[in-house]
Amino acid sequence: MKYKAYLVEENEGKHSGQVKEIEMPSLDDGNVIIKVHYSSLNYKDALASSGVKGVVKSYPFVPGIDVAGEIIETSNSEFSVGDNVVATGYKIGMSVFGGFGELVQLPSKWVLKLPAELNSFDSMCYGTAGITAAACVKKIVDANVSNELPVLVSGATGGVGSISVGILSKLGYQVHAISGKQDKVETLKSMGASEIILRDEFTNEPVKALDKAIYGGAVDTVGGEILAKIISMVANQGVVSCCGNVAGAMFTSSVFPFILRGVQLSGIDSAESSLVLKKELWNLLSNEWSLNLTDHIKTIQIDGIGDEVKKILNGNQVGRVVIKHGD
Repeated sequence: MKYKAYLVEENEGKHSGQVKEIEMPSLDDGNVIIKVHYSSLNYKDALASSGVKGVVKSYPFVPGIDVAGEIIETSNSEFSVGDNVVATGYKIGMSVFGGFGELVQLPSKWVLKLPAELNSFDSMCYGTAGITAAACVKKIVDANVSNELPVLVSGATGGVGSISVGILSKLGYQVHAISGKQDKVETLKSMGASEIILRDEFTNEPVKALDKAIYGGAVDTVGGEILAKIISMVANQGVVSCCGNVAGAMFTSSVFPFILRGVQLSGIDSAESSLVLKKELWNLLSNEWSLNLTDHIKTIQIDGIGDEVKKILNGNQVGRVVIKHGD
């Protein structure tokens, strides 16, 4: 069974991708084959598409950590041909060919039936970014963080950041958004942010061991010293959800926010989360946490992936990019 995919190949140390026709292996026990209707572009996909070490084991390879479509073959009785399904994370698009192909074969234990309230396109408007954002917000909600103080979101124009802003705003929190994109102030306000803080202004003053407690909690998508400063500014019993490292994998903090204010730093690893949690998050996104992301979505075909990869690696991507297979 042949299908079209955006295949990334390595030639003399350089990586490039193009649409090619490849062969689908026979169905393995415990697996399903999905006809992919939609996928999406994430930062990890951009890294996989550009050959960054440690993301993909070997090339040629088909990236795409997000998949939404329908079952066309199954070896698991829990699924039937025609079931609408969604899959995100685990080793999809890292060691197993992913959603940048028209077909994908995955272990059934990585796959969920799509909630009835969502279609394939809507699910990929969220994708891994939406699941990650929902997991970040859930940490804040589960800790009963008060909405009397604002919640801070870093990297707010990115996929995780923008969806976090939207969900928090919908839940009644006043959201302050950190961004390096001065020209996206109105976009961030339309997403639900009440105040925009430019990144250079936020990082202008050095990080203190303990700063003024002006935020009830935070979603940090970038890491580095921005995370360190955020932690120092969170009030008593506040929660900081941490899920990214584009600003640096290391940060320097003190114990004071933790032992004097009881601040919690919660790491979010949505890729390896249990299916039970992912199912709960998808149900939230399809019901009480649902967002209209239409104005923040760009839809492309697989032959447009290369240009979008360059944008995301250069920090020029805003919102979400959905990849449509077929006409």
